[in-house]
Amino acid sequence: MWVGLLRNKIINQIKNYTNMKKIVLFVSLLVCGLAFTLSSCSDEKKDPDVNPADVDLTAKNASAWYNYMKNVVALLNEDSKSLYEAWAVSYNATGKPYGELFKKHDSASGYTSVQSCAQEVVEKCAEIANEVGTAKIGDPYDKWVKGDQNAALYAVESWYSWHSRDDYTNNIYSIQNAYFGSLDGTIAEHSFAKALEGKDIDVKVRAAITAAAKAIQDITQPFRNHIGSAESKSAMEACATLQALLSEVETEDGEHISADDVNLRDAVLNIDEAELQNIIDNYVDNVVVPTYKNLKEKNELLLAAVNSLLNAPTNSAFKSACDAWLVAREPWEKSEAFLFGPVDEFGLDPNMDSWPLDQNAIMQIMNSQSWNDLIWKEGDDDSKVESAQNVRGFHTLEFLLFKDGQARTVPAGN
Repeated sequence: MWVGLLRNKIINQIKNYTNMKKIVLFVSLLVCGLAFTLSSCSDEKKDPDVNPADVDLTAKNASAWYNYMKNVVALLNEDSKSLYEAWAVSYNATGKPYGELFKKHDSASGYTSVQSCAQEVVEKCAEIANEVGTAKIGDPYDKWVKGDQNAALYAVESWYSWHSRDDYTNNIYSIQNAYFGSLDGTIAEHSFAKALEGKDIDVKVRAAITAAAKAIQDITQPFRNHIGSAESKSAMEACATLQALLSEVETEDGEHISADDVNLRDAVLNIDEAELQNIIDNYVDNVVVPTYKNLKEKNELLLAAVNSLLNAPTNSAFKSACDAWLVAREPWEKSEAFLFGPVDEFGLDPNMDSWPLDQNAIMQIMNSQSWNDLIWKEGDDDSKVESAQNVRGFHTLEFLLFKDGQARTVPAGN
């Protein structure tokens, strides 16, 4: 993993738009002429009659297609390993795991008290609740009701695999895991839920988590076909209710979305300091680190499944690789309530999860087979970093593996 002040400066600039990456990229695509031609914003282009969203795997492009998968899955594996090792093995030049630094609120972690650690945990939960409601569901919904159905469709995350609804639900479960202090839905002895058990805020937060997850699942599958539904609106409202119970949220444009007068961010400060420390210790040891360990291990299996497909392309191998993608995707979505520390500093969120895709750039890379364009390094300017991040990660691999919710098939003659 990269170190150095210059690199950190670049990453700090990147993380300022991490949560907005979806909107900014989408707008840029529209400016380029989102007819999904093969032209880029700066390029005259190859075949204006081809829609990248409709491009399929053929015997002619199979070699480049498979090489693209090979490079993307290798980077995913590398990033997931780096994230786990930063939390559990060694972080930057400290020689200590970030998890230990966070538990001790060492200044190297960016936090100086157990209270600041606890409030960060809650704030990140509120941020993902807001993102699910206002961006992941709300952005497509707003475009749909305004009559721009094409733009609405392309704003839907994970629509190639038809996994959107489960992605969003897993984001809510990431909040539950942080609040309950466990990964299995039980209430850990040292958790916010246990410390506040029976109090009004606890009752409301538990109910809001359950309601948000249910409301998302109530959207008819696939979400891409029911963007403007009443169920989508209800899910947005449920996420807003949950966010307000957790903490206020500051958006990338500086807008403050308020919290309820009684909210979890304030309530955790009333927990005894010694118990609050126990809660943070448990949170790191039994929520964050195991989630990232699961992410690393599942991405290793995804790497193996994709390599098996590439070594012997069959429809069955394609299906196995798609299944492995779905399994590897889950721990990532269940980690989005703790997007701070190494995942933020090292740009691993946009590395692994940029959305929407720059499909034109993906097709250009496939044509050129310039795999180095997927990689950015210390010293690269922001545009180079963003360009690389927008053509790699889970969603690029999803595009290469899935079509209309199903595994792609091996072309005849391949």
